[in-house]
Amino acid sequence: MKPKKNVVDRVAQICSALRRAIIERALSPGDKLPEDQLGLSFGVSRTIARQALGQLAAEGLVNLRRNRIAVVATPTVEEARDTFEIRIALEAVVANCLALTITPEQIAELRRHIADQGAADPASQSASIRLATDFHVLLAGMTGRPILERYVTEVAYRSGLALSAYGRPHSNDCAIEEHCQIVDALEEGDVAAAAAAMTSHLSAVVDRAMIRPPQRTERDLSAILAPFIAG
Repeated sequence: MKPKKNVVDRVAQICSALRRAIIERALSPGDKLPEDQLGLSFGVSRTIARQALGQLAAEGLVNLRRNRIAVVATPTVEEARDTFEIRIALEAVVANCLALTITPEQIAELRRHIADQGAADPASQSASIRLATDFHVLLAGMTGRPILERYVTEVAYRSGLALSAYGRPHSNDCAIEEHCQIVDALEEGDVAAAAAAMTSHLSAVVDRAMIRPPQRTERDLSAILAPFIAG
């Protein structure tokens, strides 16, 4: 029997909010995600909260422990490296595909997104990180290849988590410049240049990362998630 649509929708809502909280670094690697607190925050049963955590665990964003206390995943350095190697390969496929098929309307949409990145509050790293990630998800969606879009989206969030684990200082100016180079190559229909620009950009993201152990503090999960539930 298929789950009721309302349950599926609520699970999707929780997953979306937690992904955003993770990518915007409101939630950090190792933060606890108790089912009862999630249920209270989202107004759902613990069963629905558990389903959402299970989905995020399958995506590599959450670790499920034997004591039933889920935590935001903490990838190892090796896992972070593997994640980016896979991401670079996948997004080169995206660039190859779009260089041959992208439309003027899609180019305009990408340039509007980059403009939104430029207009983001410089003091708000969370907004610039989210917009930078969304740029890559948007590109994958434009390919019209659902499986490619699914894997790019998943690996984009996992790489964001990996960078969060090791204290990467985000550079919005660099991201904007590099995104412009990708779009320019796509507009020209230059397959090699588009793939090279994408690979160079993602490699630079890794190079700009600063590896340091995360500092752990106890925080109020309900207060952390409130802005993401409202959104």
